[in-house]
Amino acid sequence: MAVTVAIDAMGGDHGPAVTVPAAVAILDEIPDLALILVGQRDKLAAALAKQNSQEHDRLRIQHAAETVAMDELPAQALRNKKDSSMRVAINLVKQGAANACVSAGNTGALMATARFVLKTLPGVDRPAIVTAWPTLNGHVHILDLGANVDCSSELLQQFGVMGSVLVSAIHQKPEPRVGLLNIGVEDIKGNTTIKRAAELLRATNINYCGYVEGNEIFADTVDVVVCDGFVGNVALKTMEGVAQMIKHNMKMEFERNPFTRLAALVALPVMNAFRRRIDARRYNGASLIGLAGTVIKSHGGADVLAFQYAIREAVTEVEQKVPLRIEREVATLLAEHTS
Repeated sequence: MAVTVAIDAMGGDHGPAVTVPAAVAILDEIPDLALILVGQRDKLAAALAKQNSQEHDRLRIQHAAETVAMDELPAQALRNKKDSSMRVAINLVKQGAANACVSAGNTGALMATARFVLKTLPGVDRPAIVTAWPTLNGHVHILDLGANVDCSSELLQQFGVMGSVLVSAIHQKPEPRVGLLNIGVEDIKGNTTIKRAAELLRATNINYCGYVEGNEIFADTVDVVVCDGFVGNVALKTMEGVAQMIKHNMKMEFERNPFTRLAALVALPVMNAFRRRIDARRYNGASLIGLAGTVIKSHGGADVLAFQYAIREAVTEVEQKVPLRIEREVATLLAEHTS
């Protein structure tokens, strides 16, 4: 199916220097894709010219005079920046001119604006942020990653259902394994909220596998890890920090002396394969799941390759009709609770 994605081309740490080259490159890879670059027309036209490109039937510019700063308060952006590239891109989804929006901009402002414009799906209390990370034999999706710091048991149940639907849709897994992040795997572990969430998740028709601890996130024991936004964001940043530390320390060890540098040459193919496997750029693109529309958050510091992966994620979720599937599953859950 043909897919149109609205790009917040001014968002992120690098703005058009990344978003425009990524847009030009991804169009060569996905024939049925059309993109709308949203932002200040003169800057976007200049960025396209640097890529020896210009507007055409699959790539056009939608002018937006304002931008949302990375440190701007969400409420301020929502109230005062109605002609921002972020707001206009989301409006295009609401209007049906685009099937999805991708932004590397301010996460809080993106969530607040998307929730205000698109609204949440029926039966969904709050949207969540979910993304994938590599594991021993594949990848795992984790939610929530910061949108909801304080979560009720019922909200965690909704996250489990939405995460299960997402993984089932985009990875063709009929029954994704869902785990609840806890400080132990025994039934007696955890606080009241977690214990109640476990009961609620067991009552659903998803493949709930019980508690998982932090060291099991990468062990390929589950496909979806459910947690509140506070814990999820800390876990995410910890993972990123550990990955950077491993890469830094390996480089330092290989550069220690002539013998280790020689060993580095021998090990180069293995090291390159390892880097590709844990390359965070290839997992860029977090879904703002639970909205009545598809919105993908790219890392603010994403480079061209990483931003392309965020666009790919948007295309996949549109093609697989993820919001519609979530709406149906949540409606089933609500029907079971009221029957």
